[in-house]
Amino acid sequence: MKRTALRAALLSAGAFVLAPSALAAEVAGEVTGEAEAEASAGDDSIVVAGVRQAYRGDFETREIPQSIVTIEAETLTDNNILRLTDALDLNAGVARQNNFGGLWDAYAVRGFAGDENLPSGYLVNGFNGGRGFGGPRDVAGIERIEILKGPNAALFGRGESGGTVNIVTKQARFGETMGALSASYGSFDAVRADADLNLAVGEAFAVRLIGYFENADSFRDTIETERFGFLPSLGIRLGDDTTLTYDLELTRQKVPFDRGVVAINGQLGQIPRSRFLGEPGDGPIEADATGHQLQLQHSFSDSWNLLLGGNYRQTSLAGFSTEAELAGSRQKLFVDGQSLSRQRRYRAYDADHYVLRGELAGDFELGGMRHRVLFGADFDQFENSQLFLRFRPATNASNPTDQAANIININAPVYGRFPLPTPGPQTNRLDVQKAFGIYLQDQVTLSDQIQLRFGGRYDSFSLRGLNRANGVEQRRSFDRFSPQVGVVWEASPALSLFATYGEGFRSNLGATAAGALFDPETSRSFEAGAKFGLFDNALTGTIAYFRLRKSNVLAADPANPGFSLPIGKAGSQGIEFDLAGKLPGEVDLLFSYAYVDAEALANVLDPNFALQIRSGDRLINVPRHTLNLQLSRDFTVGGSQLRLGAGMQHVGKRLGETATTFELPAYTLARLFANWTLSDNVELFGQVHNLFDATYYTNSFSRLWVQPGAPRTASAGVRVRF
Repeated sequence: MKRTALRAALLSAGAFVLAPSALAAEVAGEVTGEAEAEASAGDDSIVVAGVRQAYRGDFETREIPQSIVTIEAETLTDNNILRLTDALDLNAGVARQNNFGGLWDAYAVRGFAGDENLPSGYLVNGFNGGRGFGGPRDVAGIERIEILKGPNAALFGRGESGGTVNIVTKQARFGETMGALSASYGSFDAVRADADLNLAVGEAFAVRLIGYFENADSFRDTIETERFGFLPSLGIRLGDDTTLTYDLELTRQKVPFDRGVVAINGQLGQIPRSRFLGEPGDGPIEADATGHQLQLQHSFSDSWNLLLGGNYRQTSLAGFSTEAELAGSRQKLFVDGQSLSRQRRYRAYDADHYVLRGELAGDFELGGMRHRVLFGADFDQFENSQLFLRFRPATNASNPTDQAANIININAPVYGRFPLPTPGPQTNRLDVQKAFGIYLQDQVTLSDQIQLRFGGRYDSFSLRGLNRANGVEQRRSFDRFSPQVGVVWEASPALSLFATYGEGFRSNLGATAAGALFDPETSRSFEAGAKFGLFDNALTGTIAYFRLRKSNVLAADPANPGFSLPIGKAGSQGIEFDLAGKLPGEVDLLFSYAYVDAEALANVLDPNFALQIRSGDRLINVPRHTLNLQLSRDFTVGGSQLRLGAGMQHVGKRLGETATTFELPAYTLARLFANWTLSDNVELFGQVHNLFDATYYTNSFSRLWVQPGAPRTASAGVRVRF
């Protein structure tokens, strides 16, 4: 790590503006975006701006017939979590998927991940805002992360049937000026600076400036990353009942493409987890994101509210990579156990994503019953441009030279041994997806104990695929109605039972390696469970059983990386248990367990490569058993406050390659954290991850592309509020 990088990071703490919840303790009591509220400070009244979350309505958690898990900013801060995927590790129902060499977020909720050749989608303040190639999402500027599980399709329409992740961002706050700076240093010369500054001009205008800078080496040989982001929010009060908000997302990331390690004869651990098998001469791949989000919220009365909004996000990913060849006929490693044949690739991916949305929420009495309705419409257009160039090693049958096969010795790698091959044309296509949807939901209070929710969504899709290499264009369009029904029975103030059934519909983007467009994906989902409170609701929890079925499911094509193939039908079923709150003795508890059985439900044979997927085969990277536990407590030490915590995560074994028996082993990790508040303005913090230095593997695409997890790492820093 160069001294200049360290100086730049520290200076940016003052110049940029904060990341993950440096204000968490200060904002712990603030309204978190469901409505507007007033908070008093001394003799002054401070108005806190909030943005109503779309698709949600005005409900207490126990009234909603589905499982919802919320990860608060304070939890992210305690654990020094910096990436969205790391945050989702805290919930057992979410499993990591192939992360494209570390260049995007990929996860499955209740076993289903969507298209494995694209990043996982998520919502940002209710907008469908996670598509594209902007790199892994940083947690800077995140107020909370909501994991909305179960059949949401009647509202979201295009989300995964297992669940949807909604990121709620920090908004400008009216009537208050405040700020925070933080800087930290950690293992592998990891330097990070964050800042958050809220400026209020009177009671009608506020701006919140949030930013971060990060530079770090890695436990992986030759790998160095640099990331920075600027995420301001602007709020304007147009009247007593009308608020306009604008959010900007500007992030830039540079990181080398890293496919991880290889399993030799199906066995992991035979080379160090630090060993990089690409070429440093490829340089970093740059992933950029620029997003704009505008929302207008108006309250006609206490009972009727209107939300109008638009979102535009432009992302790009470009650069070279050197990666292990997967085809057995071209891979010399399968012959001598040490010579890895490698491809070289160039990618230039660009995506433009447009979203418009309007929603009316009402609360009224009709026929002696209370109705809470949501009525809305949205338009979504996603343009996905992919230029992909590739060099492939010669076949083993031709007895190629090491240079012709672009060989690296996995036991004694020599980088730059040969001139870097020049990739040739492979893929050059543009896919444009347009979608329009209308939805209606009504939750009817039948009695003091029983509420019935029903709704439906109509979607109209069109898909245009242009192969720019040969000029062939294909078009398809689809229409679908997706119903949903649910019931909640409040058995007591501390216990409610719920059940929900829903259907979903999602257009699959892209084409097979042969150029055929995919049929849309359809799903059916059922969930039933209980929400409860213990110790006068000091502890709250949810236990749920779910069963999901999908048709026209896609899986990554191992014979043609970057393409998908249809595997027909897939299913997932299991049980989840989540518990959070305070134990006796003022001990904070977070507990999450999931059993997920996700498998293919049809026999599929790829005629080009004889890839046999059989009914009953597990879905890739989905463990059957996952558990996460965290305990923490506050102590008073000499007039200051010390918060100590410990946690553990267990992930069961997973299928590591589609249509094979290759598995990733189970692992268990431990972590510690401490936050020492020296005064109202100064806090010291530190964390240790993978305390016992376990060797583990987080995800894979094949036995030659396996991502190892980091060894024991530690970080420490200081946070200053003003």
